[in-house]
Amino acid sequence: CFFLVLIFAICPVPISALSLSAGSAVLIDAVSGEVLYSKNPDKRLSMASTTKIMTALLLCEYGDLQREITVTPEMVYVEGTSMGLKVGMKVRLEDILYGMLLASGNDAANAAAVAVGGGIENFVSMMNDKAREIGLINTHFNTPSGLDGDSHYTTAYELALLTRYALNNDDFFFSCSTKSKTIELDGVKITLANHNRL
Repeated sequence: CFFLVLIFAICPVPISALSLSAGSAVLIDAVSGEVLYSKNPDKRLSMASTTKIMTALLLCEYGDLQREITVTPEMVYVEGTSMGLKVGMKVRLEDILYGMLLASGNDAANAAAVAVGGGIENFVSMMNDKAREIGLINTHFNTPSGLDGDSHYTTAYELALLTRYALNNDDFFFSCSTKSKTIELDGVKITLANHNRL
């Protein structure tokens, strides 16, 4: 609430007068859910790594974050960004959470899916079930990481609703609000940094 008040205090023009290069956007009040600004809010688009909001939410809701897992090939054989997991490595689910939300690791997303859902396909079903539970009717998931697929999409409005819902989970809120986190992988300490400038 303070952040929005601060934005309005330093912004001399109404939000509706602002221009965005994005093809679709939504700004909602996190408490009431009221839409404050929108541009093509219901246009279906690929969601890329914002998919990890749902993956991280399910990890927070269904995973014991202190549990240690052993990394399997299914977890790491994925293209794109990585938190640095290797087959056979032991890692806590809490570190997987930070690997997703700070480093945007696709390996972390797959690891969460296997640890919570028993496999990626089953976890994707859990993602879609949760989307329906929240009331997201224009959202469908194919992967836990956000790699594109023919039916992997959401809208700016529904992504905002999902994020608002996820921020009510204390573990999710705290981890995505963290500036940096030092974790240990195979005895080596690494620091994961949050790339979100907000």
